[in-house]
Amino acid sequence: MVYNLQGIMSKGINNSLVQFERFGQIANNLSNFQTTGYKDVTFEQILKEDGYLTGSVRTNYTQGSIRITSNPYDVAIDGAGYIPVVSPSGQVEYTRDGAFKQGKDGYLTTRDGWIVGEGIQIPTNCFKFDIKANGDVMAYDSRGAKAKKVGTIPLIRFDNPAGMELTDMNRLKPTDDAGEARLVKNHDSIKQYNLEASNVSVFRSATDLLRLNASMLASMQMIKLADTMYNKAINIREA
Repeated sequence: MVYNLQGIMSKGINNSLVQFERFGQIANNLSNFQTTGYKDVTFEQILKEDGYLTGSVRTNYTQGSIRITSNPYDVAIDGAGYIPVVSPSGQVEYTRDGAFKQGKDGYLTTRDGWIVGEGIQIPTNCFKFDIKANGDVMAYDSRGAKAKKVGTIPLIRFDNPAGMELTDMNRLKPTDDAGEARLVKNHDSIKQYNLEASNVSVFRSATDLLRLNASMLASMQMIKLADTMYNKAINIREA
C-alpha cells in the first residue's frame, strides 16, 4: 500500500491523538489508585487496515481487595453488586465506595452527603450500631440493650455492569445497556469495618505508561520526518 506525505502526516496525527487519549486514561487510573472501590479503565488500541488507530474504553469490574478498617461506618461489598445512593434532589446513582458517615439528622450518607438506600437513620445517642452481612443496620441504646433495626443497606445488581457509566465522586449510573436493577435478597455480601480498595495495578499502569511514551515519541518523530520531507518537496518545486 502506497501513502503520500499528506496521508502519512494525517495518520500520524490521528494515531498520536488516540495514544494521547490512552495516556489520559492511564494517568486517571494512577490518580485513583487509592480511591475506594474505583474500577480500572482500559483503552484498547486497534490498528485498522488503513493504518489509522482507533480504540475502545473498557472498565475492569473485578473486585478489589477488601481491607479492614476501624470505622464502623465503613462497609465493603464482597461479591457483585452496588449500593444505591440518593442525592438531595432525589437523583439515584450507585456505588461500591462504602466509606460512609453519619450525616444530617443521623442519616447514613456518602462522604458528599448522598443518602444511602431509602434513608437509614442511626440514633445519634445510641451506644453502638452493627451492620449485618445482609445489610440490616441494628442500633443498641445501651450496653446489654436489645438491638433495634433502623434500616437496611440495599444491594442492587445489574445483568450487564459494563453498561454502567461513571459520574462524579466514584458513583455510577446505569444506561439502557445495563439492564434492569435487581434487589438482591438473602445475601451475606456486606462487611462492616471494611472497605474495597481500587483494582488498579500500579505496576501494570506504570509499564503501560512507559510503553505508550515510547510509542508516542515514535509517532511524533514520524510526523516530524514527513513534515521535513514535505517542506523539501515544496522547496524543490519552487526552485
